[in-house]
Amino acid sequence: METEHRIHVGDAREMTAVGDDSVELVVTSPPYPMIEMWDDLFSELNPDIEEYVARGDGEAAFEAMHAALDPVWDELSRVLVEGGIAAINVGDATRSVGDGFQLYPNHAELITRFRERGFDLLPDVLWRKPVNSLTKFMGSGMVPPNAYTTLEHEYVLLFRNGGESRSFETGAQHRYESAYFWEERNVWFSDLWTDVQGEGQDLDHDELRTRSAAFPFEVPYRLVNMYSVYGDTVLDPFWGTGTTSLAAMVAGRNSTGYELSREFREVFDDRLAEIEEFADEKNRKRLDAHREFAEGEDLGYEAENYDFGVKTKQERELQLYTVEDYRRDGDHYVVDHRPF
Repeated sequence: METEHRIHVGDAREMTAVGDDSVELVVTSPPYPMIEMWDDLFSELNPDIEEYVARGDGEAAFEAMHAALDPVWDELSRVLVEGGIAAINVGDATRSVGDGFQLYPNHAELITRFRERGFDLLPDVLWRKPVNSLTKFMGSGMVPPNAYTTLEHEYVLLFRNGGESRSFETGAQHRYESAYFWEERNVWFSDLWTDVQGEGQDLDHDELRTRSAAFPFEVPYRLVNMYSVYGDTVLDPFWGTGTTSLAAMVAGRNSTGYELSREFREVFDDRLAEIEEFADEKNRKRLDAHREFAEGEDLGYEAENYDFGVKTKQERELQLYTVEDYRRDGDHYVVDHRPF
């Protein structure tokens, strides 16, 4: 099996290289409005934002930052197939602007803006981030009433483009090969993920370090497996260090991404240096975890491609693929996969 992965250096507000109805899944983590590290980026998109922040008008800055992202969401409604899923990883922000401290609900604002564009809202996921428990409180500390709870989670907001789910021909082999294990479903489709760890980025360039907020590999990897099948294309309009493309490669899907800074491509290439071993390890852990689950269980079906039983009929044709090799031509990557 062969997959293709393209990186476009450009502005995701105009994804001219991505055709209408050409991607089946979007997995992305945009810059979060009202998080200070993104102030300069938003101010480049709209110079008024710098003035709003300087004069302490948090509400105006919050609205303007979200408005600056609107063209990207317009593009998603164009490029996503009917029934395609958009998975948006976002965190709320807490900040003092002017004299007041408050929470800025980025997740709620995005829900409103996506629904205005005709997306259907699906149940979301919260994933718990590791926090230094010794310094986690904010505000007045030990005395009431002016301390504040610490944000220890982010949202994966899930939207469907259009009113109906995607349809497949009866018995579509690529869909059933893309199945996940019964016990994986019970974890992945929970609305609270407590087993996902945050991911730091070791970047050589100081400037890149301040502009990277990569989410953990496990987040896009799960989403790619949950909401796409072999042959699908996954889009990340805020590509960054390429975590979504890496997840798509390991999961055997195609991908495309938009990124303003070409320098991040060097970081991505470094991450690919051991992708074959990384993909093998990921697949091995999934199979070993299922074998452990299946041990001593009275499972009703035999897997066609593996030496173990499975819980449901839909899992029988499940086939994992690993990375055998890859080659690059500019910003175009081709990955060869083999059954694992």
